[in-house]
Amino acid sequence: MNAEHAPVLVGAGQVTQRNVSPERSLGPLELMVAAARLAAADARIGEQVLRAIDSVAVVNIIAWHYGNAPRLLAEQLGAHPREEIYTTMGGNTPQSLVNQTAAKIAAGRVRVALLAGAEAVYSYRRARRAGVTPPWVSGGEGSPTSVGDARPGTSDHEVANGFQAPVQIYPLFENALRAAGGLDLAAHRERLGALCSRFSHIAAANPYAWFRTPRSAEEIATPSPANRLIGFPYTKYMNAVMDVDQSAAVLMTSAGHARALGIPPERWVYLWGAAEGTDRWFISERRDYFTSPALRAAGERAFASAGVSVERIRYFDLYSCFPVAVQLAAAMLGIGAEDERPLTVTGGLPYAGGPGSNYSMHAIATMMDRLRADPAALGLVTALGWYVTKHAVGIYSTAEPATPWRATEPYDDALGPPTAPALAHDAAGRARIETYTVMHDRDGVPMRGLVISRLDDGRRILANTPEDREVLEGLMAAEGVGRAGRVETCGGLARFEPL
Repeated sequence: MNAEHAPVLVGAGQVTQRNVSPERSLGPLELMVAAARLAAADARIGEQVLRAIDSVAVVNIIAWHYGNAPRLLAEQLGAHPREEIYTTMGGNTPQSLVNQTAAKIAAGRVRVALLAGAEAVYSYRRARRAGVTPPWVSGGEGSPTSVGDARPGTSDHEVANGFQAPVQIYPLFENALRAAGGLDLAAHRERLGALCSRFSHIAAANPYAWFRTPRSAEEIATPSPANRLIGFPYTKYMNAVMDVDQSAAVLMTSAGHARALGIPPERWVYLWGAAEGTDRWFISERRDYFTSPALRAAGERAFASAGVSVERIRYFDLYSCFPVAVQLAAAMLGIGAEDERPLTVTGGLPYAGGPGSNYSMHAIATMMDRLRADPAALGLVTALGWYVTKHAVGIYSTAEPATPWRATEPYDDALGPPTAPALAHDAAGRARIETYTVMHDRDGVPMRGLVISRLDDGRRILANTPEDREVLEGLMAAEGVGRAGRVETCGGLARFEPL
């Protein structure tokens, strides 16, 4: 590939809307417009770059429905793109958009692209509580091109048994990872507190972070009236926060076109390497709950395409909806537990904020700033959709890559031989817990346990525990993974009773 065709990110903008009444709040569209204009200013050539846009991509929006959000955004900016893209839901999509846009730029199919996303869940909920309709536009002529995998994240069987929300499913991975690592509950709790505390301190220094309060490891790890347990072992302070008003946008072009537009080279951030991967789609199909074959493969392919190893990376932003996402990503990428390099540049979703599917656009924008301040350093961003399901990786630097940029083939674990145990839908007998969690009500009182167990014949079965306070507290007081019990099913719903 000619060096002039190398894809570069040339501008980034972020907006965080705070303390605005529902009647005066900006909706997702207006927040994206503001972020896009900041990205244009960041490129140092202003509005002229917006008029040159020929591709507009918008990340899926939860808070408000638009008929054609990319068209509305382009109209507000005075752009006339040939391509209008709207993604499916998934936190992987910002990095995935960067990867896909880079391939189009390198092939000469796109000259200047705007990638943007926003959420205004905080203002929308406040408006609903006040009985006010937010003053936000809607509509948009035409239909954008949809990109991404639109399959639901959970199967009908999983939903029927109560395995359907992030706060229920991510703790299953966390407890499996703890048991696989041989940590006792106290040591694990300390590790989670320390990890999250480091993230909160980084968010405190991030001007765009939703929460800028640094918290101690003990404060985060210890349940309290303000920090109730949600899904064991996670307290409230360990969970992603979607109740935010945030937007981020980036501008992409080629090195040659950036030069022609007059964008100073010191604003350019090259995409050195990129890759994507998908794990077995439903959690009941996974080979285990403490690895991610797709993320491991995506990392290997991104490093290979960039021609570097993980030791060369100076800055990371590992997707952080829950602590296990960070720990799994670090393990799959080969970052050791004792590695002192920070694992986020923003502070992560629980502290910097989790604006729906668009968090990683903020990570990319922040990474651009970090790399411009440290020329020739390398930064890596991971992005994650659904339940450790959809993955995207990008490696960035202000330095021109030593090898020409090239796209990589996505990895799909489902294309390989079956590796997971067969799933039982109607069975009874002895079983041992493979992983589990205990869900709590809004007062922090344990309600029920969710258990994935293995029957004596090796089959896997999803079940709930009895709503017995003693049973539930027992699962939180001592390691539950590997504990024996008995399973019974009735009408396709299973019940696991610890022995």
